[in-house]
Amino acid sequence: MNAKNTDFGTFAQDVMLGLNSTPKTLPSKYFYDAKGDKLFQQIMALPEYYLTRKEYEILEGQHEQILAPILEQDQPFNLVELGAGDGMKTKILLRYLTQKRVEFTYYPVDFSGSVLEGLEDSLAKELPELAVNPIQDTYRDSLKKQIWEDGRPNLILFLGANLGNFGVEEAKNIIDHLRVGTKRGDLVLLGFDLKKNPQTILDAYHDEQGVTREFNMNLLDRINRELNADFDRDSFVHWPTYNPVSGECRSYLVSQKSQIVTIGALNQKFEFEAYESIFTEISKKYSLSEISQLASLGGFHVEENFTDSEGYFADVLWKKH
Repeated sequence: MNAKNTDFGTFAQDVMLGLNSTPKTLPSKYFYDAKGDKLFQQIMALPEYYLTRKEYEILEGQHEQILAPILEQDQPFNLVELGAGDGMKTKILLRYLTQKRVEFTYYPVDFSGSVLEGLEDSLAKELPELAVNPIQDTYRDSLKKQIWEDGRPNLILFLGANLGNFGVEEAKNIIDHLRVGTKRGDLVLLGFDLKKNPQTILDAYHDEQGVTREFNMNLLDRINRELNADFDRDSFVHWPTYNPVSGECRSYLVSQKSQIVTIGALNQKFEFEAYESIFTEISKKYSLSEISQLASLGGFHVEENFTDSEGYFADVLWKKH
């Protein structure tokens, strides 16, 4: 797979639609090119970014209980992961299942080809006996196609608070796709960042080293490079906000002056007023009651909530009715 895997037409169209909308917006999925993937690895290691550490704690300490319901079925199964990333946390489960000599196939799904390539390479070295079938696709499209469906039980992983990267209605749409993309008895393990001290949340998206800022700015660099644009990244400031009522942490790139940006591939100019913003990302935080409501909407039953020692994060196991 090639790191430059994005369909040019789709990327160009999404940028055009986003910058022509009011307010302006850019899809966060385009953060993840080869450089963006590396920056996100750095973000996950930041002291302020607690999410990865907390979920790792849950999976490290409670993986046996988490996997017990699928293993109790005592038959080969599919382990499907939506938004697999580098698989760092998932490898806790993969190693345990491999050591137990469980028969299963791992289907990592990710929008980024470079990430899947790296994951496949690392698994070939660390767990050479593991059956791996990577799928480069979006969450929704992969759930529509269900390439993995072969009659076996499925355990679908949706870790890392990935569902939080969608607004409420979009999240419900994803859950609806999960409902359609699973059969009765299938299990889903979802990661949710829980509501907590607002400052703790805001700090996670506004780190002192500025890595999250660079992660956002890289999107402008990518548009410049791939779509022949002339964004001046120094004239934009990265600005995250958190609303404790909605639980939404939102990130923006704010133009610090009145300016015109030309995107050659679109043959179009975009005018920015001073302090006009581009909305780039949402990261919603949930309460356990909100999570339970989501499960019911999708036709799932909450089997168990697995939380870290501070109650910052939850991996929630759902079962399809």
